[in-house]
Amino acid sequence: MTPVMITSAIKATPEDFVRCRDYTRHHAKTFYFASHVLPRAKRRAAYALYSFCRQADDLVDNPEAVADPAAASRQLLLLRGQLDRVYSGEAIGDPKLRAFQTTVFTYDIPQEYFRDLLRGVEMDLMKTTYQNYAELEEYCYCVASTVGLMMTKIFGATNEQSALAHAAELGKAMQLTNILRDVGEDHRRGRTYLPADEMEHFGVTHGDIIRGAVTPQFVELMKFQIERATALYRNADAGIPQLTDDGSRFCVVLMSRTYAEILPAIAANGYDTLSTRAYVPLSRKFRIAVGAYLGKPPRRGRRPTASRQAAIPMVHGFHPQESSHVL
Repeated sequence: MTPVMITSAIKATPEDFVRCRDYTRHHAKTFYFASHVLPRAKRRAAYALYSFCRQADDLVDNPEAVADPAAASRQLLLLRGQLDRVYSGEAIGDPKLRAFQTTVFTYDIPQEYFRDLLRGVEMDLMKTTYQNYAELEEYCYCVASTVGLMMTKIFGATNEQSALAHAAELGKAMQLTNILRDVGEDHRRGRTYLPADEMEHFGVTHGDIIRGAVTPQFVELMKFQIERATALYRNADAGIPQLTDDGSRFCVVLMSRTYAEILPAIAANGYDTLSTRAYVPLSRKFRIAVGAYLGKPPRRGRRPTASRQAAIPMVHGFHPQESSHVL
């Protein structure tokens, strides 16, 4: 698509970005917390992107969408039409969309990222289970890695290609963390994201999840998934130094470390994500921020011991010390 110049007729106003900021502050506390280290222009651009992404997510992540997925699909189709109008350079009446339009042209963000995001969001209307990690990885890429790619365009990088690849890994790590935190909650919504073949491998049944039974088998499955997420966080760390050092780098450090902290919180809850939701208290977020500012290394957990590696066989090519490929 030929780039469209932003003119005064379609350029967003400061008030448009304020609406996006207020929307983000209400819906995304962790991201809003981390965003304060960004320069003002990048911060408000990030809020504009978040507003669009959250709008898409809200279309499918509600009881009405579960009850009537066809109606939610029609709403997504309308949103795709809005996305096309945004990228055509058409004058936009909605304030948050106007801020979004200004942002995507200012930072040259490919429309493909948002199309993939909407494709991933629609998966929640079409799929209730994932047969293997390859299927889940595609979902994580669409709904989370794409956001990392968008944000990397805003942050800027010395080696964009490498930074984008690492951003995709971080998105998968964060989405997998969400999935592990919300196993019980998601199941009550009719969705099971844990790969079916891995559940079978570890001896975990849907009946266990329905009953909220934190069996030894479920604990082992969660440990395996946590090691997978931790490996993704470790590999994604290599991309952070490539980001612009104007607060952008520090913002990603805060997001990555704060989200990764959910994993030990899950362990502290006895791996019960069926009836309990792990979270990171604000006081802990501030300690993470101070540690990151002082240059302390992230708490990524210990690498699996030899006995642990032997106890957890490879499942579809994944080993706890390795990362999956970047799509």
